[in-house]
Amino acid sequence: MAGWSANARRNGQSVGFVPTMGALHAGHAALVERALLDHGAVACSIFVNPLQFNDPTDLRNYPRTLEADVALLSGLGCSALFMPSETGIYANHQPRQYDLGGLDRFWEGPSRPGHFQGVVNVVERLFHYVRPDAAYFGEKDRQQLAIIRHVARSLRWPEHIVPCATVRDPDGLALSSRNARLSDAERAEATILHMALRMAGELAFRAPVQEVLDAMSGMLARSSIVAPDHIGIVDEDSLEPITEWGVRRRAVALIAAQVGPVRLIDNLTLEA
Repeated sequence: MAGWSANARRNGQSVGFVPTMGALHAGHAALVERALLDHGAVACSIFVNPLQFNDPTDLRNYPRTLEADVALLSGLGCSALFMPSETGIYANHQPRQYDLGGLDRFWEGPSRPGHFQGVVNVVERLFHYVRPDAAYFGEKDRQQLAIIRHVARSLRWPEHIVPCATVRDPDGLALSSRNARLSDAERAEATILHMALRMAGELAFRAPVQEVLDAMSGMLARSSIVAPDHIGIVDEDSLEPITEWGVRRRAVALIAAQVGPVRLIDNLTLEA
């Protein structure tokens, strides 16, 4: 892959990169389309990274739809597809413990021990092989994005990290590969996550933070099959929970919940 990137640059093309775990959907397509707008050559990877799964069952059940993924990427005009094996991508590699800047102290960090270390390890390995100029990540995984950007800055990675807006179904549910594992009833109930986030958006900066959190919790409590893991209003940079709006004009509402067999996450930027 590094040779492919070097050849693209010799032809005067910059290289964009979209790392994925497969089971691609319109959210991934939006990342590829954005990268194609910015670069003459775009690579995508498909690799289900075992280092970021702290639940072996979740790893086994992660959806795999390779034939459909390849067709989607080909139709979009993706220039190259990188599909490494586990032994290949981690050859001669000892997993590292990165300084995550404390961004893993809250939310997904305690809920999924080791998850973000696994994410950063695989991202660095993918960058090592692909050598892109820029890499594209969705804002649905807001904490993951913040951590990758922090590590990229602190270690002076040459790759530019590009955030891209969350893509949603018409009813508001954030697109996720895991949505495919929901039953029809669970899929219908899952929309309550976005409803709670929208409620936060309506109340933000007009009601006290705790009142907004209580309203979100009350909304989620309407569903008997959605089990919240965490709900938070956080500083958009540090992701630390906030208790009052203060002078800030922006914040982020975060939600994680178990819906049937699937753990879903979502977030929304709140603006005054």
